[in-house]
Amino acid sequence: MRVLSSIFRYFELEKLGATPRREFLAGLTTFITMAYIIVVNPKILEAAGIPLGPSIIATILTAFIGTMLMGVYAKRPFAIAPYMGENAFVAYTLVKGMGYHWQTVLGAVFISALIFALLTVLKVRGWLVGAIPQSLKIAFSVGIGFFLAFIGLNETGIVKLGVPGAPVQVGNLTEPATLLAIFCFLLISALQIRKTTGAILLGILVTTLLATTLGLVKLPTEFISLPVSLAPTFGKLDIAGALRPEFFPVIMTLFVILFVDTMGTLIGVSYIGGFLDEKGNLPEVEKPMLCDSFATMAGAVLGTTASGAYIESATGIEAGGRSGLTAVFTALFFLIALLFFPLLTIVPPCAYGPALISVGCLMLSPVKDIDFNDLSELIPAFVTIALISFTYNLGMGMAAGFIVYPLAKAVAGKSREIPVGLWVLSGFSILFFMLYPYH
Repeated sequence: MRVLSSIFRYFELEKLGATPRREFLAGLTTFITMAYIIVVNPKILEAAGIPLGPSIIATILTAFIGTMLMGVYAKRPFAIAPYMGENAFVAYTLVKGMGYHWQTVLGAVFISALIFALLTVLKVRGWLVGAIPQSLKIAFSVGIGFFLAFIGLNETGIVKLGVPGAPVQVGNLTEPATLLAIFCFLLISALQIRKTTGAILLGILVTTLLATTLGLVKLPTEFISLPVSLAPTFGKLDIAGALRPEFFPVIMTLFVILFVDTMGTLIGVSYIGGFLDEKGNLPEVEKPMLCDSFATMAGAVLGTTASGAYIESATGIEAGGRSGLTAVFTALFFLIALLFFPLLTIVPPCAYGPALISVGCLMLSPVKDIDFNDLSELIPAFVTIALISFTYNLGMGMAAGFIVYPLAKAVAGKSREIPVGLWVLSGFSILFFMLYPYH
């Protein structure tokens, strides 16, 4: 009882109206919806020459370290793991495209994270976050919602890539897996309408069971697997090589991309969770930002790319997660995955994809708080949401919003409404577009 009482006090469960059971379910929900990263991240990095087995272990340990830090230190229900997007940038652009060694790129990742940490300690990052206007914060949340929904629609086969002139089209709705995904979304929706606790998690589990029963998912030959050695990747980052003058553009590009992505994701998820204060700021924002930075540095040492708060954290928040205890449970599930990750591979897209669609739907509600009668507010918000959704890139939409907002206000004769920090963000965003590796 004393231990339970201490947990209640430390995580302020009573103050937040949370319970250990609800936090456990929320942590499990978050883990299940983002567990795909355990397999997907290493497969992408394998293209860069990073060994698959050690990369899997590095991904799991990085997620565990970052998410545990987020729960215990920042006390927020956000999960941290290696970022999708940045991993592809490293593998296909920096390594395969530009010919850099993965060891040197990881050195650059470490350096960019160290800069993040220093800026956070100096409270520069927090100052910049406080300069973001409310309409852009809403746009981040709504844009992330559409982004999640589109990922889910594509993963489930409901929507698929089309042809030039019609880039997306409806998938084959007669496919058993696609039909099962539609069932899963309807089941989750029905449970949510009925206010059933753990609706998303129940939908995922029921659908996975059905997929297994119908033969759509093959059970692994083994459910428990001992971790392989980390020796091929641990400590192999080349910091000295990354400090060469010719590598500066790479560090700057990584820095700008990560700065925009981590900030926007953190604000978007915080908004939907109701964690922002009356001024639209996240209290003690430096703490979760430091967790992002340390997780990225740890990941670079272990052998994986940049990490940060995951948009899938919104599934756990929707399931009732309110405190850092949610993140602690998620972190523990990642640790358990060191032994049971073969079992995680049986959760099919038709089970976790609908969860992303459902959360995306729920994240749209804040759009009503944007002033549609003020075009200097509406246009930047629209640009942000549209580019996040249609470029399949969070950073692209967020950076565009940072540029368009001050321009729109200046044209409207409202330059005095623009904080200095927003001009700084606009400068960073211009650098983002200048340095971005267009294909």
